[in-house]
Amino acid sequence: MKSRRNFLKTAALGAAALSLDGIPAAAASRGKGRKPIVVSTWDFGIAANRAAWGVLGKGGRALDAVEAGVHVPEADEKNVTVGYGGYPDRDGRVTLDACIMDEFGNCGSVAAIEHIKHPISVARKVMEKTPHVMLVGDGALQFALENGFRKENLLTPESEKAWKEWLKKAEYKPVINIENQQYEGKGTTAFNPLRLPGNAWNHDTIGMVALDAAGNLSGACTTSGMAFKMHGRVGDSPIIGAGLYVDNEIGAATATGVGEEVIRVVGSFLVVELMRQGYSPEAACKEAVLRIVKKKPAKAKEIQIGFLALNKKGEHGAYCLHPGFSYACTTGEKEEVLIKGKYYFQ
Repeated sequence: MKSRRNFLKTAALGAAALSLDGIPAAAASRGKGRKPIVVSTWDFGIAANRAAWGVLGKGGRALDAVEAGVHVPEADEKNVTVGYGGYPDRDGRVTLDACIMDEFGNCGSVAAIEHIKHPISVARKVMEKTPHVMLVGDGALQFALENGFRKENLLTPESEKAWKEWLKKAEYKPVINIENQQYEGKGTTAFNPLRLPGNAWNHDTIGMVALDAAGNLSGACTTSGMAFKMHGRVGDSPIIGAGLYVDNEIGAATATGVGEEVIRVVGSFLVVELMRQGYSPEAACKEAVLRIVKKKPAKAKEIQIGFLALNKKGEHGAYCLHPGFSYACTTGEKEEVLIKGKYYFQ
């Protein structure tokens, strides 16, 4: 009888050690009761955070928050680096990339998708309704249309005009911190780059990571990619581990800037793994930047790359190659704070 009681007790303890989804209970409960927080790249992250907080502030899930948050720049025609109104590739076609990742390690991604205003939501459908992680090009568009998304023309008159100006010289050179420059003399709002005849501009992303009241992390990343890129070019933004990575036991990270160099170091995964080793979010971002400098020092002087991280404790930080990168942070205590990222090159 004693042996039977001991067996039942042991079995009960073993069951208690696992949550319903098979995650160790200690890990699943770690972080519960944390104050919600959302951080996102660049100053257009302020408006995005506001939408995300509409979910987090009501006790909602971080995954829902980051999807709602990045919808804002995706739909903003004045933001020429993300979604609708984004600058096209060299053939005049607007192609979008996005990925999303939740607290369970589930992830979905689309790359080089056209005609869909909210690629982040297509990425979530890929995550939730298919056995795959990534769909690309025409296949991604077909999947989106089959799932109720509407086909739209994403090339606005302003973006088409910029593309035609670029065609006069057809030169490509990324410009550092183009996200912060404004199109002067047109009466437009912020986040529209200064567009001069013949110049080609470096596009950028919005990367967003959030911690909800249940202590769970999720992230999203979405972009229209480099302006006037080769048709079919894909950067880091839709690649899990490069543009975005979430580990619910440790933290989450996202990247911004020239995606090719982020891919080379699997940047966001690297940042999260460094946090696993005990690095603070800022220190982890800095180490990832230093890896890029070490691998390609000459290239690093010409481009901008930044990393943004959030750990399980709700601590956040960023680091970049050059001055100019900033990130938005929103909590229940401090809403819509813009923080300047520290940088390597003076």
